[in-house]
Amino acid sequence: MENRQLIPVADFCDYYHIEFSFVRSLHDYGLLEFTTVKEVHYLRAEDLSELEKMVRLYYELDINLEGIDAIRHILQRMDKLQEELNSLKNRLDFYES
Repeated sequence: MENRQLIPVADFCDYYHIEFSFVRSLHDYGLLEFTTVKEVHYLRAEDLSELEKMVRLYYELDINLEGIDAIRHILQRMDKLQEELNSLKNRLDFYES
């Protein structure tokens, strides 16, 4: 079985001074997954970076959940296109040399 580091959602909310309802809204909207063990909700450590971005978008830039979803989709697409561009550059460099 895979050993994952889990962080209680309550600890994350306390640290960032945000309401649990916001994290629950992200979960309900499908933007975030968390695990529940014995009625305690946990976040995966690898999801923290993405969640921190969503917290900043929501609280600092006042972007709603639909906007956050759209921004995430665009950024993921940009990352995919950047990877494809790098791959094509590498192939071109191989054939030019």
